[in-house]
Amino acid sequence: MAMRGYGVKIASSENAPKAVGPYSQATIANNTIYVSGCLGLVPDTGDMAGEEVEVQAKQALENMGAVLEAAGSNFDNVVKTTVLLTDMNDFKRVNEVYSDYFSNHKPARICYAVKDLPLGGKVEIDAIAVPEESM
Repeated sequence: MAMRGYGVKIASSENAPKAVGPYSQATIANNTIYVSGCLGLVPDTGDMAGEEVEVQAKQALENMGAVLEAAGSNFDNVVKTTVLLTDMNDFKRVNEVYSDYFSNHKPARICYAVKDLPLGGKVEIDAIAVPEESM
């Protein structure tokens, strides 16, 4: 983890795709982890994991898990997520995948339909979490 001004730390994982813009995979400030939006990109190639929203959602959450781990946390310590969908008709299908990662613990959540997502993604998910030792 790299340290930035005002005690802000930058967390990143080689097991998640590099950011597709001028931002970090995650930042940590005041004992809170902010995970940037995760797309369904395969870390090794930077390509979408597939066309189906379920495949993209699973890969996005796998990427999130890698970033959370690099930041000293995990899915059980997520307190809030935001889900962005390009088609609200995919809501139920994404929920089925999402529930595999948040089966015991249900963080607060917002879900929006958006016009487009980067790189043609169909779903993007961000998170706010606390470090594992905080729980």
